[in-house]
Amino acid sequence: MANVCEICGKGEMSGMNVSHSHLKTKRKWKPNIQRVRAVVDGEVKRINVCTRCMRTSSKVQRAN
Repeated sequence: MANVCEICGKGEMSGMNVSHSHLKTKRKWKPNIQRVRAVVDGEVKRINVCTRCMRTSSKVQRAN
């Protein structure tokens, strides 16, 4: 599954793991993306949406 929200465009972020001895290794943070049935332009489609957009009622209208 793509790790990008189709509503807000949120995707993977990169950074560093920092140990107690201050050694650094690369890592990634992935957004919580869910595949949901939603109403888009009057028809029901499956879209990849982050949970933040799902909680914001004005951005995604879930299909029942």
